[in-house]
Amino acid sequence: MFRHLRSNVFALATLLALAVLTCAQVRAQTTPTGAAPAATAKAIFAGGCFWCVESDFDKIPGVISTTSGYTGGRTANPSYEQVSGDITGHAEAVEVVYDPAKVSYQRLVDYFWHTIDPTVKDQQFCDIGSPYRTAIYAQNAEQLKIAQASRAALEKSKPFKGPIVTEITLASAFYPAEEYHQDYYQKNPIRYKYYRTSCGRDARLKKLWGDQAGR
Repeated sequence: MFRHLRSNVFALATLLALAVLTCAQVRAQTTPTGAAPAATAKAIFAGGCFWCVESDFDKIPGVISTTSGYTGGRTANPSYEQVSGDITGHAEAVEVVYDPAKVSYQRLVDYFWHTIDPTVKDQQFCDIGSPYRTAIYAQNAEQLKIAQASRAALEKSKPFKGPIVTEITLASAFYPAEEYHQDYYQKNPIRYKYYRTSCGRDARLKKLWGDQAGR
């Protein structure tokens, strides 16, 4: 019996090996040798709680990934406790990796405005303090120019009276936050929804932007 069992296992292993070989051959035929990966770009936005910013940007077609983290401060590799305690000068922020062929930086900036309250300094909704300030951290001169032009245009067309106080500056070092913060809205959907609702984020966005909120 055991001899037959070993024979069957060997036969199955042989079939699996042939299947793997066949898949490899198909990939070799469909993937050009030495083909370069699709070009990507990065953008960094601070919009208060990075759980919410991640959730918002993950909805945009062309966004490849989002990473919660810290930027704009004085200390290397800060911890959440240090940042939230306003010890290091960092802001909670999200690094967005995107495909420029599918979504432009201009589109990301325009979308960002409609997901924040740009009229308050060092605060977003129920979170108060400089770690929750709003900011656009440009990766280069081109992004800086686009962001500044977007803010200037918004000053003329905004549907609210308050001035826009969101900072726009060149990016400094970005430090990914602790793993438990990454994709928090997916890992803890009930807690996330409770936080977002009780913090009044969407209610305030609706009041500021009307039907354009989150778009």
